[in-house]
Amino acid sequence: MFPFVTRRGTKRIVRRAASRIAKALTPAGSGTRKAARSSAAPSGGSTLAEMRAKMRAGAAPEGPAPGRFVEVDGVRVHYIARGKGRPVVLIHGNGTMAEDFVLCGLLDRLAARYRVIAVDRPGFGHSPRPRHRLWTAAVQAGFLDRVLTRLKVENPLVVGHSWGTLVALALATGGSRELRGLVLLSGYFYPSRRADVTLSAPLALPGFGDAARSLIPRAMGRALAAQSFRHVFRPQPVPARFTARFPVEIATGATQMRAATEDAATMNNAAAVMEHRYRRLRMPVAILAGDADAVVEAEEQSVRLHREIAGSTLKRLPGIGHMTHYAARLQVERAIDGLMKPGAGTRTP
Repeated sequence: MFPFVTRRGTKRIVRRAASRIAKALTPAGSGTRKAARSSAAPSGGSTLAEMRAKMRAGAAPEGPAPGRFVEVDGVRVHYIARGKGRPVVLIHGNGTMAEDFVLCGLLDRLAARYRVIAVDRPGFGHSPRPRHRLWTAAVQAGFLDRVLTRLKVENPLVVGHSWGTLVALALATGGSRELRGLVLLSGYFYPSRRADVTLSAPLALPGFGDAARSLIPRAMGRALAAQSFRHVFRPQPVPARFTARFPVEIATGATQMRAATEDAATMNNAAAVMEHRYRRLRMPVAILAGDADAVVEAEEQSVRLHREIAGSTLKRLPGIGHMTHYAARLQVERAIDGLMKPGAGTRTP
């Protein structure tokens, strides 16, 4: 789950944002209009108008996209689809995008035998994140359901990684769509005390969060992203192909940074809403977790979920960190293939 900001860095950004907003709201009568405009401008040279433009930002990034687009609820959603056959849907985690499944090699390998669809969740990659709704895991699951309907996807196997497991479970427990099963990678399923949730709360506030995030210089954003990449891949090194090809400029852009902080701030509530529904799941569920995960505690999350869902399988991955689809891709493929076998997609109540 990335990008993240340190506790000290967050406090500094929040203080600076509060100061800038206070200056911007200072009545012109307290000084000359020119002085008021000058005091509202940050030292980096941005004007108040530019700051407001950043605060309104919700559009997808410009530039070529690796996949296709479909419009749902007035939102132009980006997705990557390859292969033919029975459908497998991939849901990415926080701070990343559908392209992540291409870089790790999972999407293309699965596409040799299945129809594989990876969707940029709202605000990530090349999908915008409209501000007129609160994009909780449940709302994103309902939105994804309508995307899959537009793409004529029926009875898919849904694979979620990290924060994406919350969307996968919301889709499964919502009951609006028949699923072949779930494969949950490095997931977060139960609320807990997390520093990233606490630190993201002020940065997720409308208006204030936009102003605070606009204070992060682009160079600092790239440095924080690099630090975050090392953290989520630990103890494995960051793969060279990821370093070379992952779209850092998109990941640290205004829209995705807003989406990432909002998702981090709402993850505990999303888990709390759903945790009492897990026992009612009546579909095949495969759970994979690295025992060296520095982001999510496997014992508190994946092992506990396995105990709650009757008939689920759990694969503990020795020495593997959070990015299981990179470091343990073959094991992930086997779990998917296992649930895609004829007869594997059914379970007796």
